[in-house]
Amino acid sequence: MKTAPIRVITTFSAGLAILAGAAAADPDADLVINDEIQIITRAEAPAHLEGALPEIRSGWTFRTRETQALQMDDFENPGFSAAEMAIEAWETAEGSAGKSCADCHGTVEEGMRGVRAVYPKWVESAGEVRTIEMQINDCRTNRMGAEEWKYIGADMVNMTALIASVSRGLPVNVAIDGPAREMWEKGKEIYYTRFGQLDMSCANCHEENYDNYIRADHLSMGMSNGFPTYRLKNTRLNALHDRFNGCIRDTRGVPFDVGSPEFVALELYVASRGNGLSVEGPSVRN
Repeated sequence: MKTAPIRVITTFSAGLAILAGAAAADPDADLVINDEIQIITRAEAPAHLEGALPEIRSGWTFRTRETQALQMDDFENPGFSAAEMAIEAWETAEGSAGKSCADCHGTVEEGMRGVRAVYPKWVESAGEVRTIEMQINDCRTNRMGAEEWKYIGADMVNMTALIASVSRGLPVNVAIDGPAREMWEKGKEIYYTRFGQLDMSCANCHEENYDNYIRADHLSMGMSNGFPTYRLKNTRLNALHDRFNGCIRDTRGVPFDVGSPEFVALELYVASRGNGLSVEGPSVRN
């Protein structure tokens, strides 16, 4: 159930934002990438969100028509070049084992299609919930004998963009039962916890005030199905934990560490809120 807008949102600032963006968002537009990949941008809310949201919407539906158009063609998508750069890394042998990703997984289309749709997930052999980044670094250190990549460094973000790109159009289907449940509950608690001097939670913006404006920023439902995301604001591809950092900083709070159990739990919970939407990364946002 939506509540009254947060106090910092004013009619005046919303009006300015609308006037500044003459081509406002089209929430009912269809997202078809390269005239062939149909993306589900609106879906019934998962059962675990009953009473919280009437439906779920991709962040793409909240963007201006110009921004929406950038994601509809890989030649126009400024984030897609990062995915293409990762192909060389995929095929390059590294480390003491002299192996590449392709040696174990074949082409990225063969080995990674469907992966982005189910992560984060409980990995039985590791006895923990893992993100794609965690799994990549496990492969690098334990199978390739190579150095870890920085969790939100360029190499890692490029590779996660490549892995996401081959699952575009597939529905997000993150498991939250069984051994993953405890981590999911922890992530849910963090999502509804107020942080920082502004005393705000994730839910205050993305559940209670989506479709409102906070200054010139049009608030979305905060779905993660489009990550990694190219943001026009900072002209680079952004990892999800980087965005978590930014959100908590915006509350004037102290973020958890990138790759920390807290952010992994939050990622699992946020991903589950988008179950039913299509994978669409690398996406384009403001």
